[in-house]
Amino acid sequence: MANKKASKSSNTIALNKKARHDYHIEERFEAGIALEGWEVKALRAGKGQITETYVLFKNSEAWLLGAQITPLLTASTHILPDPTRTRRLLLQRRQLNQLIEATQQKGYTCVCTAMYWKNHLVKVEIALAKGKASHDKRQDEKTRDWNREKQRLLRTDNR
Repeated sequence: MANKKASKSSNTIALNKKARHDYHIEERFEAGIALEGWEVKALRAGKGQITETYVLFKNSEAWLLGAQITPLLTASTHILPDPTRTRRLLLQRRQLNQLIEATQQKGYTCVCTAMYWKNHLVKVEIALAKGKASHDKRQDEKTRDWNREKQRLLRTDNR
């Protein structure tokens, strides 16, 4: 009999729910990320966090700032792991030019919304976003609450 490896139900490593609250998401892109060996091991153990991340463009390259990958206690002794180091994003030149051009417009920024496994590779979902005003956030909250209340009413009426 062959031993079957137990698979996880989700490929998601980390989500940035705060980005959906603070920004209007315009367009999403998938990017690879350049990681070191200890970082991949830590991500397999679920030690990644992307709540305060954003993307910086410098010298026609994209860099992920603010992502925190906590090193495992069993990390090698001959390296000094930096949990918040700046990591390079791997994008196609066309996508990179599109993002650079869009972020130079007033009010647009690029944030990381998710980190996940795709086959054996770690990918990040970055989004071109525009900041929300506080009244927009309140309106979104009212809409979400009303939709939740409608679902409750429909459930109780159908019984």
